Amino acid sequence: MASCNMASAASSFLVATPNVVSNNTTNSRTNMLYFSCNKTTPRLVVRAAEEEAAPAPAAAAATAEPAVETKAAKPPPIGPKRGAKVKILRKESYWYKGTGSVVAVDQDPKTRYPVVVRFNKVNYANVSTNNYALDEIEEVK
Repeated sequence: MASCNMASAASSFLVATPNVVSNNTTNSRTNMLYFSCNKTTPRLVVRAAEEEAAPAPAAAAATAEPAVETKAAKPPPIGPKRGAKVKILRKESYWYKGTGSVVAVDQDPKTRYPVVVRFNKVNYANVSTNNYALDEIEEVK
């Protein structure tokens, strides 16, 4: 395509025919005209695609059995709710025996530290949030 100029690069057209609705089928066609940029052998390529008609909805509804949707019950939420005040029980934590508020709780049971807690006080690294395991926090009323 490097040898083509802008006039030949823009010589591809998309011709859309209007959808014709009859009483028995619905056809949708897309036609594409493409002019080759090769100067030695000019050619015209025309491609057409046709979609198959969908079956009548009344016939499908008459033969289908009534669908019974059974939704799986959601498991109960893990950990404290968002905004709850919690006390930190991890001894090596900067905020040990301190309280903070829950920002988010990851509901994946494989997550090691699912509870994100935000504190009013920052630690030595100027950080005010930390992740904790469920057994490292205690909800304060």
